Amino acid sequence: MAKKKNAVRTALLSALFTALLAPAAFAQDALPIDLQTAIDKAFASHADIKKAEYSLDASRARYNAARESFGPKVTFSHSFGRSRYWDDELNARYQNQIGNSFSNSTALSMPIFNLGLIAAEKQAKAGYQSSVLGEELAFIRLKQSVTDAYYALLAAIDAEKVCQQSVAALEDHLKNVKAQYEVGVVAKVDLLRSEVELTSAQQSLIKAENGHDIAEARLNNIMGIPHDTKLNPVEELGYTVYTETLPNCINYAMLHRLDLQQSALQVKAAEAALNGAKADWTPSVGGSLSNNWADGNWPGDKNSRWSAGISVNMTLFDSGITKSNVSAAKANLMTAKETYRQDTDNVQLDVRNCYFNLRESEKRISTTQVAVAKAEEDYHIAQVRYEAGVGTNTDVLDAQVALTTARNNFNTALYDYNTSKAALQTAMGIEARPEDYKYMTYGERYKATKAVYNSAAEKTESEKTLKETVKALEKARAERRKAAASAEKAEKKAK
Repeated sequence: MAKKKNAVRTALLSALFTALLAPAAFAQDALPIDLQTAIDKAFASHADIKKAEYSLDASRARYNAARESFGPKVTFSHSFGRSRYWDDELNARYQNQIGNSFSNSTALSMPIFNLGLIAAEKQAKAGYQSSVLGEELAFIRLKQSVTDAYYALLAAIDAEKVCQQSVAALEDHLKNVKAQYEVGVVAKVDLLRSEVELTSAQQSLIKAENGHDIAEARLNNIMGIPHDTKLNPVEELGYTVYTETLPNCINYAMLHRLDLQQSALQVKAAEAALNGAKADWTPSVGGSLSNNWADGNWPGDKNSRWSAGISVNMTLFDSGITKSNVSAAKANLMTAKETYRQDTDNVQLDVRNCYFNLRESEKRISTTQVAVAKAEEDYHIAQVRYEAGVGTNTDVLDAQVALTTARNNFNTALYDYNTSKAALQTAMGIEARPEDYKYMTYGERYKATKAVYNSAAEKTESEKTLKETVKALEKARAERRKAAASAEKAEKKAK
């Protein structure tokens, strides 16, 4: 019997230690994370970066193709033929002219002057330069997204803590009210009101916990790690003074905003397109050099002859097609210039808005911090007065609501300040890519993209699912059409 009791006691102690150590184990599984680490993880895996790099590869290839169009082009051709008259008499008369023919030709051609090719090369160059800027812009925008997601997680954690504090305070207050109610000091209405307030606070806590989970999953998604990864941020929402003035921020943005520089390149591309449209009014000059062989026997490598020449081509009349193309290109150029002018205004406005939001949230930090201190003091006074019997239950509950609101307002001000600062840096065009960023070769990126795509396709069984979905939709559509036809036929019979 004693051994049985000892076994039970041992089992209970083991269960108790397991329960106590479980939270610590879960805490150890949480991934420590700071803002820079989150940004680095996103830079290493996010699709937006890889898409920007692939876009740059494509633009570079198009630019190379446009430049190489000025170079020589060498072609080779081989042909075989057999001829014969339908009339046998003619076949007998011209027997020497009937039979097989083999010919070979090698030709070299090269443009000497072509305004259309020059314009196309300038357009491709502008597109390539825009893609170079676009790649860096992808880093800047992704950094902004990661920063927002990281601060959103910190804000969600703070909101959850505030709700936990509120629930804990209301639970303690409810115990006090119950004790006083049991001895007949307070009315039942105080007990009921306290229970209702506690339930409301618990509902808010549930929502805050859900907000924490959502913010965590969002940051995991941007970093490219499993969505259910538990994160343990090692930083807290804080306040550091921003000393730059608005004019300095605007001036910096006008020089460094990459999308504004892309807009300027669009003007250059439109100018090149206009010159390309006008090229049809100008002659194009090309040179050629060829050598030909012909024989009645394969491979036809006899009777060699060469030729060389220069050609000039020019359209004299095209029914106004070139004129219309030039008019359209002029309109596109004016549109690009207006867009650039508008973008310069938008950049200044963007910086101004972000700067004002930063200063507004900065002011709220100081005021809400004072409000939190006063709300804590007010809540303490209300509790003391209630316990002494000179205050009401409503005073305590109202003070608790005010304290929770003040804490949330302070956390919101910190969140707004930090996100506004990040938005201002993005609006100014501050570089985001680290100097030690490791570039992947095209082959490495290709393998990585293929592996990620295959993994995603395998998880979703995309091809099989697509076929089944299309088949089901087609079947449902056919049934709807059949039902509609039957209804229409029944309606006609009824008439």
